[in-house]
Amino acid sequence: MTAPGPGAPDVRELHSMADLDATAHLFAEIWGTPQSGAPISAEIMRALSHAGNYVAGAYENGRLVGASVAFFGEPAGTTLHSHITGITGTTAGRGIGLALKLHQRQWALTRGLKRITWTYDPLIRRNAHFNLTKLGARPEEYLRSFYGAMDDAINGGDESDRVLAAWDLAAPLPAPDTVGIPLPAGAVHVLREVDERPQPSDAEGEFVVIELPGDIESLRRTDPAAARAWRHALRHTLGDLLADGARVLGLHDRRGYVVHRTPTSTPDRLSTGSNP
Repeated sequence: MTAPGPGAPDVRELHSMADLDATAHLFAEIWGTPQSGAPISAEIMRALSHAGNYVAGAYENGRLVGASVAFFGEPAGTTLHSHITGITGTTAGRGIGLALKLHQRQWALTRGLKRITWTYDPLIRRNAHFNLTKLGARPEEYLRSFYGAMDDAINGGDESDRVLAAWDLAAPLPAPDTVGIPLPAGAVHVLREVDERPQPSDAEGEFVVIELPGDIESLRRTDPAAARAWRHALRHTLGDLLADGARVLGLHDRRGYVVHRTPTSTPDRLSTGSNP
């Protein structure tokens, strides 16, 4: 690994129980869980690290401010699956998350791997922007209630629908100033945000746009019914399209998935119901 540049975090692999205990505490702080209920324990990280998997932390001035855990996945010898990555809220916007992912990318390339996969909540705009625009990953599969109900501070008891994103390590990294992709000619919206509520449409077209809510995490606290409506609306637009073979091309204006329907993913009428 190359040494960090001026002002960049120091990202390094973690092996000692002291470092892994600190990492478990960090994850508990980020996800708002009791220390005893951290999203991943120090003991599990110790086992993963000892078995040759990826466990790394990011440090600023000697203080742990972010961490990431990944393990080898299928197809064997080609894929690293990134299970959890988090940074402290006080460091948001300082490039800590990007530094962790680039370190993880180089770690995987050094071992001859071809891609990294991970899951993320497709309703959270900033995550979609980071994954698709900053890194160049693309959603491959919509996973309904993947972890069951999660009652931490981030998920707020919402159903844990996730998207499986895949990062092609042979593809060039996006330019640092990339802001998203333009709308293709003739693109139509199949989901919009109107007064914080989802408004589905049965519009048909080769290219469709699926808008995301402005702040789903706040909405879970202030209007749980609206948050649930968004979950089901996205499930029946993005989820159904991916299941039918459509491809997500990228994110437009930090707020809308741009999806290309293939001939096999153009149903007679797109389901727009709000119930599972």
